[in-house]
Amino acid sequence: MLGWEFPPFITGGLGTACYGLTKALDRQNVDVTFVLPKTVPADSASHVRLVSPGAILERANSRIPAPVGTTPPAAKVAVPVKPAPAQPAAPQAPKPDMTVEERESWSRIVSEFSTTRFIEIPGEYQSVYASSESTAPSRVAETVRRMRESGWSIERIRTLAKAGAFPELVGDPIDRAIESALPETAGRAKEAVGARGADAADYSGDLLGMAERYARFAVDATRGMQFDVIHAHDWLTYPAGLAIAKLTGKPLIVHVHSTEFDRSGEHPNQQVYNIERRGMHGATRAIAVSMLTKNVCVNRYGVNASKIDVVYNGVDLDPAGAGVQPIHSKDKIVLYFGRITMQKGPEYFIQAAKRVLEYMDDVKFVVAGSGDQAARMIEMAAQMGIGHKVLFTGFLRGRDISRVFAMADLYVMPSVSEPFGIAPLEAMSHNVPALISKSSGVSEVLMHALKVDFWDIEDMADKIIAVLRYPPLSRQLVEHGAFEIRGINWDGAAIRTARVYERAIAAASPRPSY
Repeated sequence: MLGWEFPPFITGGLGTACYGLTKALDRQNVDVTFVLPKTVPADSASHVRLVSPGAILERANSRIPAPVGTTPPAAKVAVPVKPAPAQPAAPQAPKPDMTVEERESWSRIVSEFSTTRFIEIPGEYQSVYASSESTAPSRVAETVRRMRESGWSIERIRTLAKAGAFPELVGDPIDRAIESALPETAGRAKEAVGARGADAADYSGDLLGMAERYARFAVDATRGMQFDVIHAHDWLTYPAGLAIAKLTGKPLIVHVHSTEFDRSGEHPNQQVYNIERRGMHGATRAIAVSMLTKNVCVNRYGVNASKIDVVYNGVDLDPAGAGVQPIHSKDKIVLYFGRITMQKGPEYFIQAAKRVLEYMDDVKFVVAGSGDQAARMIEMAAQMGIGHKVLFTGFLRGRDISRVFAMADLYVMPSVSEPFGIAPLEAMSHNVPALISKSSGVSEVLMHALKVDFWDIEDMADKIIAVLRYPPLSRQLVEHGAFEIRGINWDGAAIRTARVYERAIAAASPRPSY
């Protein structure tokens, strides 16, 4: 299994999904070797041993055999990015750059696995979510396109825009931006929104170079290992998966958690798109996290629908964690929990907060997360005069996540494009009702969550007020939601994923000749 994130080193839902799925596969007695681009100090957990300096951490009681023809103490997995000098220096121990909390968290997490081992690839790697810049006009274009598809008239869209529905256009000619986003004026769109080059990625740093280095390391790290199938999560690991599949002849499964169209709207980075398309077409089978994502793979990437299996994400129910005593206050708490990026629609949450506060004063809005739009959201709340009613917590981890859910009276996910969306399941597992965007994969499986178009601020505000003012509605959502999510768990996802493995192995096996 090839992944870019794993707790406690996570910035988005990808790490949470990898953790939940591998843990459930572990319970299914599926032997998993997880290749992660993060160096963990050898002394971070007593039950793991360092096989190669700064490169491999291996479960001491793992049932996976050692690489063929090697002995663990001498295993060498990392190939240098540049040719090694004639007299290489002695390898140095990895730097213990983790915090105390991260060390404790890593030790606790690794101890939960019995049939899984982890390979840490040395080197500096950035999160795919480190910085997600996108132009304001392109964001308006995506919003306008979706509203037009839903039957909204141009006049109503203009009215909303002039009322402040698109705060990113303050001071810009609104009409021109809207016109450029409409299908009937597509010919002028490029001039209006600005050309976007191939290097205008939604990520900071050389992510393409990092993906290439990760592929080289992963190939060498897995050389000689015995495995039946390769499972690659999201585009950064697709090159590694394709390379290992080519060298070993083993079937490759690519797991599509999101696409470039989710992250960048109608202006994708062509290089990232090419990697995603190459990975999807080169894989034996693909896993999509929702029908919404499967349809994107079929319609935008030309993938045969018959090779894509939909496996919904899940949630681990933790009654003890959900039982954390809430902080008592006369104020109602409305929670936004997730990355603060264009894709997640935080500006719509702030706008809805403004509407709600016009009718209710005893409400506070908590924005839990980090991202490239955080500073802009703080400024936006201040400009609207509601800065004292909106609390920005920054990135949360560990028990702080349980605490913030325990405080909440309602969770809101206003995502512009959400391939799945694990956070609503986490909220409901903590007995918090959820209001979710219709533009999400999780809306396909949740029947007892309120749903809204992300751009419909009035409807969002109305539903927030309804939950806060009418306790019977809140109780009904909590009670029915708690029953519903019992069937949306990682064990079910692991069983379906194992079936995908079996299909891929069968498809890759040579057929007998007669």
